[in-house]
Amino acid sequence: MKLKLTRPICFFDLEATGTNVAKDRIVEISILKVYPNGNKESFTYKVNPEIPIPEVTSKIHGIYDEDVKDEPTFKELSSKVMSVLKGADLAGYNSNRFDIPMLAEELLRAGQDFDFSNIHAVDVQTIFHKKEKRTLEAAYKFYCDKELIDAHSAEADTLATYEVLEGQLERYEDLEPGIKWLSDFSKFSHFADFAGFIRYDEEGHEIFSFGKHKGKKVAQVLDQEPGYFSWLQNADFPLYTKKVITGIQLKKLATK
Repeated sequence: MKLKLTRPICFFDLEATGTNVAKDRIVEISILKVYPNGNKESFTYKVNPEIPIPEVTSKIHGIYDEDVKDEPTFKELSSKVMSVLKGADLAGYNSNRFDIPMLAEELLRAGQDFDFSNIHAVDVQTIFHKKEKRTLEAAYKFYCDKELIDAHSAEADTLATYEVLEGQLERYEDLEPGIKWLSDFSKFSHFADFAGFIRYDEEGHEIFSFGKHKGKKVAQVLDQEPGYFSWLQNADFPLYTKKVITGIQLKKLATK
């Protein structure tokens, strides 16, 4: 069973200076864009993060400061990235927890306001963990019967992720090939932001998932404690989380 696409989907993978979405930066991005007619095009860019890459991180993905010192910054690449992603859904391996939040942060830092609310996001790792619970290398061997060469290279991981998803569709008859269905299946929780600070309750209202207001409606808290909005905006939260909170605040003010 092949993917059923109604619009393009971009499989992508990021290598970064670390895993802190709010503070770390992208050092490599690879995108494989698959079209409904089966055509594919790929893009891989090294990125100057403008901050040092910790040695422990470089040993994992093999990218050192010297490798990216003359490469463009993400801000310089952001228009190209936006043009590739425009009108497409997204897919990756552990992408809902890392790659998409990191991408959202970098785009916002670059002044690019990409609307993630209108896309479907398929996390191939989640599907794999729900079915088999293993790593990407094991997934590639299990579904594709191939050895993953150059693991932690963004380009190799991106192509492997695409092939693994196609292998999953072949293996599991209960999986549907539509992107919306796969997106819903690969979600662990329903969050309003990517970092998991704001989630939805059973009625679809945004609620806090942390701190002293955990479980309370965001709009209600902002109404009862006006200073909390300023604290959230000045605290060390991801930019996309702040954007979501700002949207809730503006919507609340507009209804008064």
